[in-house]
Amino acid sequence: MDPKWSNTRCRRILLIGFTLYVALVPKHASAIDIHADPEVIVQNGTTGILRCTFKSSEVVSSSTSVTWTFQSSQPDNQFSKAPYVIYYFSNGKGFPGQDEFKDRVQFIGDINKRDVSIQLSPAQFSDNGTFFCDVKNPPDVKGTQARTELRVVLKESLPQSSTAMIVGGVCGALFVLVLIAVAACLVMRMLHNRHDYEGCTSLESVSSQAPQPRKKVESGREGSRCTSPSGPLQGPVIYAQLDHSGSKNSFHKMEPVVYADIRKN
Repeated sequence: MDPKWSNTRCRRILLIGFTLYVALVPKHASAIDIHADPEVIVQNGTTGILRCTFKSSEVVSSSTSVTWTFQSSQPDNQFSKAPYVIYYFSNGKGFPGQDEFKDRVQFIGDINKRDVSIQLSPAQFSDNGTFFCDVKNPPDVKGTQARTELRVVLKESLPQSSTAMIVGGVCGALFVLVLIAVAACLVMRMLHNRHDYEGCTSLESVSSQAPQPRKKVESGREGSRCTSPSGPLQGPVIYAQLDHSGSKNSFHKMEPVVYADIRKN
């Protein structure tokens, strides 16, 4: 037997065997990851939303199934002994469970987006308990179901949301700042008015104590200006000399005479 031919034959046999092993041995199923809100508080008579999402390495198909179950926390409730199916989803269709939830449970998720949430409307006090969300996405079938504690309370017992508390705190702080600004403006205005009043009072006291100044004596020119008749404008001061001796060449008796001192009014 040719040894080269024997080696080739052995390789072919090994390759065929490995191919059959891969085709016949099932794949190892990975775990599916399911998430839900730990606690939901809802007012009695309103709509309660129970959110549930999942993560899977496999593509969502028609074989993907969702199961919602409920176990009451009230000892006298018929659902307190074990979880009961209240909603089942498979092959693109939903199937309500118990009659108590048949008309109140609605599927609001999108399984293609890996959202399998439901809503409960209207919520009742008998709904207090634990809701379980379980998803199977073959071959991802192993995983821990998520659980949500539902509390149905009166309106007065509803806790305030963090958003409402933050908004209320900010509004309160702004209101306090506005009050402080208004008070500061009023105080500054009062101080300003008091300062002006004190300044006026001091000026009045000083003016009452100070002697009244005497009126200036009007000068001769001013008197002449006041007494001079109004009329057309005249020239400057005119001076003349009178000769009392009767001689043309005599100047010893000359006296200066002022005829007029007229100025503009």
